[in-house]
Amino acid sequence: MKQVQINLTPAAAADEAVIRKISATLAGIDQSAISALRVVKRSVDSRKKNIRVNLTVEVFSEGDSEIPAISPFIPVDVSLRQEVIIVGAGPAGLFAALRLIELGIRPVIIERGRDVSLRKIDIAKISREQVVNPDSNYCFGEGGAGTYSDGKLYTRSKKRGDNTRVLELLCFHGANTNIMYEAHPHLGTDKLPGIISEIRKSILDAGGIFILEKRVTDLIIEGDVIKGVVTSDNEKYNSEYVILATGHSARDIYEICRNRGVELEAKPFAIGVRVEHPQELIDKIQYHGNSRGEFLPAASYSLAKQVDGRGVYSFCMCPGGFIVPSATAQEEVVVNGMSPSGRNSPYANSGIVVELRAEDLVKYSSFGELAGIEFQKELEREAWKNGGHTQRAPAQRLSDFVAGDNSGSLPKVSYFPGVTSSPLHSWLPKAIGRRLRDGLRLFGHLMNGYLTNEAVVLGVESRTSSPVRIPRDPEKLHHIRIKGLYPCGEGSGYAGGIVSSAVDGIRAAEAIDQRVKSSS
Repeated sequence: MKQVQINLTPAAAADEAVIRKISATLAGIDQSAISALRVVKRSVDSRKKNIRVNLTVEVFSEGDSEIPAISPFIPVDVSLRQEVIIVGAGPAGLFAALRLIELGIRPVIIERGRDVSLRKIDIAKISREQVVNPDSNYCFGEGGAGTYSDGKLYTRSKKRGDNTRVLELLCFHGANTNIMYEAHPHLGTDKLPGIISEIRKSILDAGGIFILEKRVTDLIIEGDVIKGVVTSDNEKYNSEYVILATGHSARDIYEICRNRGVELEAKPFAIGVRVEHPQELIDKIQYHGNSRGEFLPAASYSLAKQVDGRGVYSFCMCPGGFIVPSATAQEEVVVNGMSPSGRNSPYANSGIVVELRAEDLVKYSSFGELAGIEFQKELEREAWKNGGHTQRAPAQRLSDFVAGDNSGSLPKVSYFPGVTSSPLHSWLPKAIGRRLRDGLRLFGHLMNGYLTNEAVVLGVESRTSSPVRIPRDPEKLHHIRIKGLYPCGEGSGYAGGIVSSAVDGIRAAEAIDQRVKSSS
């Protein structure tokens, strides 16, 4: 096997015959001697007008061993094994369960929301009837927040575990194998529910347990040892090991932890707005005046600047996507973004957010470690009021927002519940609004044409990450004081996104396995 680097036009990169011919030449062999090719990395370089696609290709010739296959999921029958309670069926919880099964341990998953199919009904009600089910919505339910908000798999974190194994397990359960080599892999909201259903099937077939539509309402702690959990129907589930994988929006879990003496600490987070442009405009900016044609993906962007000592940056950019209502309670408005697998919507949206620190939250200091959550709540209620006391989002044209002018009219947007014209520049907290406006001016210099009234600002993007961290032993991955409690994923403050959360869940499972083996 030889590995070659190829730099091609977008059209050539879509032609397997061209890739095969150039790969043979670079590998120094005849095309007829190639037994197989495997693309291991693909990225688009659009920095110059002459756009190129970079490929890393493995060339296998006759006599080579077979192309390495994606490592399968090999379950163990765990129906009679040691049980571990997992609170939350998002990526951290699901991948923890898969790894526990591989290790011969039985996962018992307790999830407050409904399964992926029934979640669709509740999500539709948010847009059509303005009704938010507090236990089943874009954030809560089987699969977690990522299931219906995009499925981006890109992560810069390489230190905490095996990202490749997460991608392999996704492929084994139905994901397109291109996620193994794309520079910015993406599943798509239309594909994720099927993958999540297959993961549930694997867990159940191995003897794992799924308990849906039950919210954990208390932790059973005796001394400094976890003994199990209590659910919303007052039923007790006992185990010496509990993985807490509840995500960044399960605010009630933080209250439970604090009431039970579990240490919490505030952490930096970010809040802002979501900005939507016509996708065609972003394509022309990023592809130097050209439309993308059939061989280039919907263009994306990544922007970041420092403004008055705080980072202002794009977050969860969704090319060819939609803005969705991500509230978890009735009288709040929260916006997020998603893209289907084809990224074929006429809109491009991204969160534009401002970094916040403890000194920005002095007003909420009486809430202690939960000050950031109270700040989120207040801003989300303000968005609800300014949207007209519905799930309609307060909105303003981008140039008007930056200039501090009211928007008399709004263009069509992808946000299905609808928008209400609102002067966001006047009611967003100054620490956020002023920095956003200055940051967007700077972004307009970086991307000529970005700062335009064709674009719309929607509020508020408030759930970028958890404002709270649950401190844990960096080596053993369990809480420093409460033996047997394993907080992981976004809700514990140690991950951000599907892949890093899944990796964290896997590590929690492996830490429990070590404890089980050492105590037996």
